[in-house]
Amino acid sequence: MSLQRVVLVSALAAGSVVGYSFPDCQSGPLADNAVCDTALDPITRATALVKLFTVPELINNTINTSPGVPRLGLPAYQWWSEALHGVADSPGVNFSTSGEFSYATSFPQPILMGAAFDDELIQSVGSIVGMEGRAFNNYGLAGIDFWTPNINPFKDPRWGRGQETPGEDPHHLAQYVYNLVVGLQGGLDPKPYYQVVSTCKHFAGYDLEDWEGNVRYGFNALITSQDLAEYYLSSFQSCYRDAKVGAAMCSYNAVNGVPSCADTYLLQDILRNFYSFAQDRWITSDCDAVDNIYSPHNYTTTPQQAAADALKAGTDLDCGTFYADWLPIAYNESLITETELRAALIHQYASLIRLGYFDPEEWQPYRAYNWNNVNTPPAQQLAYQAAVEGIVLLKNDGTLPLSNSIKNIALIGPWANATTQMQGNYFGVAPYLISPVMGAMEDGYNVTYVFGTNITSNETSGFAAAVAAAKEADAIIYAGGIDLTVEAEALDRYTITWPGNQLDLIAELQAVAKPLVVVQFGGGQIDDTVLKGNNSVNALVWAGYPGQSGGKAVFDILSGKVAPAGRLPITQYPANYVDEIPMTDMDLRPNVTSPGRTYIWYIGQPIYEFGYGKHYTTFSYKWAQAPACSYNIQDLVAAAKYASYLDNAPFATLAVDVTNTGQVTSDYVSLLFANGTYGTAPYPNKVLVSYARSHSITPGNTTTANLPITLGNLARADTNGNFWLYPGTYELALDTSGVLSANFELTGTAAQLTSFPQNTMTS
Repeated sequence: MSLQRVVLVSALAAGSVVGYSFPDCQSGPLADNAVCDTALDPITRATALVKLFTVPELINNTINTSPGVPRLGLPAYQWWSEALHGVADSPGVNFSTSGEFSYATSFPQPILMGAAFDDELIQSVGSIVGMEGRAFNNYGLAGIDFWTPNINPFKDPRWGRGQETPGEDPHHLAQYVYNLVVGLQGGLDPKPYYQVVSTCKHFAGYDLEDWEGNVRYGFNALITSQDLAEYYLSSFQSCYRDAKVGAAMCSYNAVNGVPSCADTYLLQDILRNFYSFAQDRWITSDCDAVDNIYSPHNYTTTPQQAAADALKAGTDLDCGTFYADWLPIAYNESLITETELRAALIHQYASLIRLGYFDPEEWQPYRAYNWNNVNTPPAQQLAYQAAVEGIVLLKNDGTLPLSNSIKNIALIGPWANATTQMQGNYFGVAPYLISPVMGAMEDGYNVTYVFGTNITSNETSGFAAAVAAAKEADAIIYAGGIDLTVEAEALDRYTITWPGNQLDLIAELQAVAKPLVVVQFGGGQIDDTVLKGNNSVNALVWAGYPGQSGGKAVFDILSGKVAPAGRLPITQYPANYVDEIPMTDMDLRPNVTSPGRTYIWYIGQPIYEFGYGKHYTTFSYKWAQAPACSYNIQDLVAAAKYASYLDNAPFATLAVDVTNTGQVTSDYVSLLFANGTYGTAPYPNKVLVSYARSHSITPGNTTTANLPITLGNLARADTNGNFWLYPGTYELALDTSGVLSANFELTGTAAQLTSFPQNTMTS
């Protein structure tokens, strides 16, 4: 590092929580150590470094607030930085109070970006977030390890953190995380340096916060091997094995009796071995999850045994202080060895080596990132595009887009003037926040804004002003829904209904008999039955948490400047779903006490189904490349002999011609589902096997959507979690309503594609 750089980092970090710096491999104490030899591989370099640590120094650096080793010139490092949908407030990130690095691009929440079904968009978002994160790090204001994304599938509508995820479908999540991680890290296993290191969380079976006394810190998720392999781990396989993410996080909960951060089966048999998670990558606990092994899980009788179990299972880093407090005792009692301590630190520092932590600044293009790489015009446009693409039109009688004759709008509701609300959680300081009021004004409307009512409240004093404004307007836009008051980390919902006070206000507004559009915000889906079946509610739009340009994106869609094409990434269940299955039930398939989970297995009638979304135009469809009549399983497997993994081997790339037969230029998302019946392994209801977003199809024109399908997309897991490709008759259907379909047959004998590790340990 140059002298100029040292001074610059020190100056900018003077008021910083962290103030990151880099080791001096030119003239510092490590200059002659192999860690500074760029010709060696990361593990060899990290091993040489860690050999210099004493046992106390090893233990001191097993926590997220790593003090480094001052005598070696090894700086302190905060491993915990966040970037769920933009560089975010966290212990490792410090926004300046003003000026440069006082903000970063704030994209929509993942649940809304997931609704775009646009893999290219997601990779671009990841690239920008990674670039901004690296720019912050270059000036001492963030780490280069970011604990994102959250890819636990959103299977239960009550989950408070569902907004952090891309949705409920395992294939969609797998594609989302692959593209996001590749974008964040700077490519697929980039050489020689990663842009930043991403951390896929929370491994595994985590989707409960606090529900009827069941808390995430002590919850034991009982999951069958079949459900684990086929659903709960699909996105993690994509992240750890295929996208080659740099780090992993184990979760608070236990799986089948063993706390995740102490589970050798999860962290070694599956993660390290089955998913080929390399030794130059590291595993962190969720914060205080190691502490929770001792209490409230009560998995061990002593705290030092809990720390030892976590370290030996493969948890390299403790987010918290439990390791620092109890590993010394565990070591003195011979519960852990020096070799095990060194292995944990080798994993951590090998990762930093892959980030260029010890290498000359001039060798690394990422070290050139600066303030000019933050919230650039392309980043601003992408944040807007991500919001537009994710917004879903659920209902429309022709009121939308708003007529040119509408000039005066009554904009009413607890989200109508929202700013920071639109970011959801895990957010940073945005450069600007465009509220719906601002978006409406920017689109040229005369706006009368009335708050009307809170998210949840019995207060009705604002109703009269709302109704008065509605009577004077040409149209009424009600902006409401749920928010962090009812969905958040550490808090689950008990109901999935609209708050009664908001429905009461909407009822009074509809009596005004003006065009009425409801824009529903919030991360989860709530039962829209009352609004869906009410002819006085002319249109219903879901806008999630749309980020820094949310208000503009919403009104550009309402006004018709752009057309909606988002699709619901989760099922909207009827209100009584919460009475039919407890959150603690992890089983997916329907049985005598459960209607099943997600669109794949749910046997009830959803209010709006997964993948639903309307348009301002109409489309027609025909096969450009239809499936063949039959395929022989043995031939397919033989053709895949050179594939790294059989489940990723290609089955076929199909193609659909999509023609815009209406009058409005629009995107279209092609969702291709498969189902079938054969042998003793019946397909679920239907399963998404491929999707593609086509952009800006003009009236009268046709675009071709290519839809690749892998063998794994068509395979199903047996009770041991092994994926098999079964013979039988299959149907492929386009869109949720099956607007285009084709049948094909798989012949031959069933072929096993994967061998899922079996857990030989008993809880």
